[in-house]
Amino acid sequence: MRQVSVIGSSEAGEEERRVAYEVGRMVAKSGWVLISGGRTGVMEAASRGAKEEGGITVGILTTYTGEDANPYLDIRINTGMGWNRNPLVVASGEFVIAIGGRYGTLTEIGYSLVLGKKVIGFKTHAIEGVENYTDEAEFLKRVEEILKTL
Repeated sequence: MRQVSVIGSSEAGEEERRVAYEVGRMVAKSGWVLISGGRTGVMEAASRGAKEEGGITVGILTTYTGEDANPYLDIRINTGMGWNRNPLVVASGEFVIAIGGRYGTLTEIGYSLVLGKKVIGFKTHAIEGVENYTDEAEFLKRVEEILKTL
């Protein structure tokens, strides 16, 4: 099975959550497994979208017990590593989708680029190597294209 990592803030705004939900739906419809940090915000919205389309969701969590897991995960990987689990999240996907985000997302983007991963972003950090979009429709069209052709 093919896997894609979806990253973004646990404190996402309405627009970020809406876009993440649509990305999750697209990931599942395309038959890909959705990998995330498994928490709230972007991660939860993407996981919910994927689950509602019958997809598989994996959360690579910060705790040993999984108490930080969102309710839409099929597989919970309890690392006990705190934010040090970020490289595992992005290394697990064939490419990375970044939606908004703060410093945690910034570190994940950095790890993604170090690992040579393609990063597609929606209103995320403007960094060389990130294909960043501000138009929701253009972004979703590009994600769909990559899911079908990669």
